Amino acid sequence: MNLVKKTPTIQDVARFAEVSTATVSRALSSPERVSEQTRARISEAVRVTGYTPNQSARSLRQRTARTILVALPDIGNPFFSVILDAVEREAAARGYGVLVANRFPGNSSGVRMRDYFMSNRVDGLLLFDGSVDLDQLMILTGNPAPVPLIVACEEIPNAPFHTVKTDNSYAAEQATRHLIELGHSRIGHIRGPRGNVLTGERELGFTRAMQAAGLEIRSDWLLPGAFDMEAGQLAAELFMQLCERPTAMFAANDESAIGFISGLRQHGLECPGDISVVGFDDLTLAAHVWPPLTTMRQPRAALGRIAAGALIDLIEGERRSRVPMHMVLSSELIVRGTTSRPPAHAAPTAGSPTLAVQ
Repeated sequence: MNLVKKTPTIQDVARFAEVSTATVSRALSSPERVSEQTRARISEAVRVTGYTPNQSARSLRQRTARTILVALPDIGNPFFSVILDAVEREAAARGYGVLVANRFPGNSSGVRMRDYFMSNRVDGLLLFDGSVDLDQLMILTGNPAPVPLIVACEEIPNAPFHTVKTDNSYAAEQATRHLIELGHSRIGHIRGPRGNVLTGERELGFTRAMQAAGLEIRSDWLLPGAFDMEAGQLAAELFMQLCERPTAMFAANDESAIGFISGLRQHGLECPGDISVVGFDDLTLAAHVWPPLTTMRQPRAALGRIAAGALIDLIEGERRSRVPMHMVLSSELIVRGTTSRPPAHAAPTAGSPTLAVQ
């Protein structure tokens, strides 16, 4: 006698999640109308029972929404404005819409993203947030209904995903070499946020340039930071406490560089007369502050356009290779007014004891 396994139903999901079938239906069609806790229970019930809205994993991902989901770590960060504009333009040219979602906190990231796909509202994911849990992403992109995914800007270490990024390490090396070629030998670095993959890559480039030039890398000249102006201003306060100060600083991004320059000005130091500063990204603001910021220009428009195009190619089945695509774009040094040769009066500055930052 052949036993046919019973196909899971919406009633099975409702019983497992201890909710009504109407709540399950609402969670699948309009997740925003259901609390996060309830969505999580229903998502787990769907996973355990194997239920799909039309009883077929293939039908679950019909890819008829013609919309891509763009997930950002910080929607208010001006760095993403040019990228998003390019993503939207490329998507529109290919007949797709764009849905933008801000940072997904904690372990709920995978559940929330899965909600978008289970409700057939989006066809693929363009991820700009390297902090999303890898295990959750592996579930999202696994069988039976793998989600097309492109990771952009922040590569996720040891992840088998297609990526589009810039060579952050080499660009940081270029920025540091620019300072060395101007004659600076005492150079410090304002780091990015702790634990961020870009922080490590840009510090690595700084380190390589300094080591290649035979220059000392002092721990007290490696200042903690983040990708915002407030972190740059805090770095300026730490800088002023140093017994000996560098004549140049490479900042991990433009906002921290601008905040640093502003903070030093409050203490009577001017850039580049007293210190040279290089940023990273080339935000629109960088050319309009005073003095205009020397920085590494990331090709943000090209990054957004290429990443969106690659994702749509995945959705439409034009990129079937199981070998992950890794595309690396080059940045460009933009020399403006915040860098010059070391000041003639540059000498060890007396102050409070040296502050070592690890």
